[in-house]
Amino acid sequence: MNRSSVYYRPKTPDEEAKERKEKIMARIDWWSTQNPTWGARKIRQLLRTEGYLVSRKTVSKYMGEMGICPIYPKANLSKRNFKEAIVPYLLRNFEAQLPNQAWSIDITYVKLNHRHMYLTAIIDWYSRKIVGWKLSDTLSTKAVLDAVREAVETHGTPAIINSDQGSQFTSDEYKALLKELHIRQSMDGRRRWADNIMIERWFRSLKTEKLYVEEFETERELKACIEDYIIQYNTVRPHMALGYETPAAVFAASFSASA
Repeated sequence: MNRSSVYYRPKTPDEEAKERKEKIMARIDWWSTQNPTWGARKIRQLLRTEGYLVSRKTVSKYMGEMGICPIYPKANLSKRNFKEAIVPYLLRNFEAQLPNQAWSIDITYVKLNHRHMYLTAIIDWYSRKIVGWKLSDTLSTKAVLDAVREAVETHGTPAIINSDQGSQFTSDEYKALLKELHIRQSMDGRRRWADNIMIERWFRSLKTEKLYVEEFETERELKACIEDYIIQYNTVRPHMALGYETPAAVFAASFSASA
């Protein structure tokens, strides 16, 4: 038999294996949110106490797929591009004085029934308002681009947008969009989780207060829940860092004062 005529056909995982993987990934996400410093070894041990007999290698592999890394809340959700695509961090020692001076954008894993999705969100540094978000079933750059466009259309153009070094943010499409909108691009230093801590903390609040509490059967249910949480967060919930004002009130008041 000619060896060139024989091709390897990868085995397709059955539904039971897929469901088990999704359950394990959901628990990894939950434990890593509780304590971002825990690595694969500790999380493996916690999973075993819950009945999931997985190896450290498997846990490490799933964490890599989800973009979760110990020591800091969340690593890049995908591999970054070449070094020349990385730009400097522009917000060191920066303190926002007005809305739209600086935004942070990021992506996080979200559990949905027997599968998962990814949430892109944008937060304003000054008001802590969530100014844009997008839910997607893939880690595509399109969701990031759509979130930025809609945020700018609704809230105006920021001077700077900060992100991690994920491939979505080092892509030519993302860079071209920011250039078109006259927005300066900033990126976290490698393994410097605190550079983007504001959006990381919001993701953690969303998960612990809402997403871990409820079950969602459809994408529509999940989207409605996230939208409701963002409305409550922006317009109803007092924020201690804002003198117990709401993010939406602080955002709007700054523009009213300058009018």
